[in-house]
Amino acid sequence: MTDTVDDVDLPYEEDAASQQEKIQALQERLDVLESQNEEMRDKLLDANAENNKYQQKLERLTHENKKLKQSPLFVATVQEITDEGVIIKQHGNNQEALTEVTDELREELEPDSRVAVNNSLSIVKRLDNETDVRARVMQVEHSPDVTYADIGGLEEQMNEVRETVEMPLESPEMFEKVGIQPPSGVLLYGPPGTGKTMLAKAVANQTNATFIKMAGSELVHKFIGEGAKLVRDLFEVARENEPAVLFIDEIDAIASKRTDSKTSGDAEVQRTMMQLLSEMDGFDERGDIRIIAATNRFDMLDPAILRPGRFDRLIEVPKPNMEGREIIFQIHTRNMNVADDVDFARLAEMADDASGADVKAICTEAGMFAIRDDRTEIYMNDFVSAWEKIQAETDDDADASRAFA
Repeated sequence: MTDTVDDVDLPYEEDAASQQEKIQALQERLDVLESQNEEMRDKLLDANAENNKYQQKLERLTHENKKLKQSPLFVATVQEITDEGVIIKQHGNNQEALTEVTDELREELEPDSRVAVNNSLSIVKRLDNETDVRARVMQVEHSPDVTYADIGGLEEQMNEVRETVEMPLESPEMFEKVGIQPPSGVLLYGPPGTGKTMLAKAVANQTNATFIKMAGSELVHKFIGEGAKLVRDLFEVARENEPAVLFIDEIDAIASKRTDSKTSGDAEVQRTMMQLLSEMDGFDERGDIRIIAATNRFDMLDPAILRPGRFDRLIEVPKPNMEGREIIFQIHTRNMNVADDVDFARLAEMADDASGADVKAICTEAGMFAIRDDRTEIYMNDFVSAWEKIQAETDDDADASRAFA
């Protein structure tokens, strides 16, 4: 039972204490009680938080228990929609059934729709199309920050890519007026580091189309049919997000020349390539989808994938000439603190047979030389030293390759 005021012991003797001592003693007692009250309030808050945590856990377990008690749902496919109802076929046992649906659900359904049915084969809800999640992961949500201004020495190639990819997406009426079908795809081939991937990134940046990137090696799987299914799903994702640009890098990994090899690995790669060929010009309408492919090994590609109708433009992306190398040097050094003695024309002449990737590596290495010397300005000698270092590393790699050969 709670103490009353009369029951509380006073912290002083009432007769002996003065008025001031009484006030001081009561103040001290009040401070102690307030401290105790604050402590109890904190404990109450902690208890409430703990209670909320257990309450959430209880709700989650109750929900899971409810789900476990529910009857399982089965996947089925809509075969036909009639006046009497919807004909479905259940997966697994291929059992067909006629079931009634509400008018609202009927509007959502169409032949080949995937639905969930209960034990009585009544449709509970429509399911999303079955698509490999890896195909959706390859969709680029944000455009790359590479533009055509970042590419030097490839003006002719850029114009061809823009005619093949950009123009059909942005001005399809021009092709209709002329009466021709727009080019369906473009294959970029050439030595490594010449800017093939950068061209594809610039297209993705320039157009408003959905950009889907993938590497040919990602389509090579050990399980039969898995690579072909991923190819189908990739094109399905592209159709759902038209207009779309599908970029296949290292296409030689799945489109190499067919041989008489009987190994299961080679057979699976060929199955994947056949699926790719079917998607590129099969009976199904491809839609507003443009394909860009890139390879360093043009000589390895199967003739079937090179014929018109699959890749209408075969664009060689060679190493840049002297003028192109000078432009690339200027592009990669525009944000660098370069000294006045740097001569880009001389650098382009010096870096003979260098690719665009080599030029970028030279610029980065020149900056590293300046950092090692605790400088913020990059001199001509830094670029010369960088080129000599990269040449030496290239020669060492070549010697090592010959030694292991």
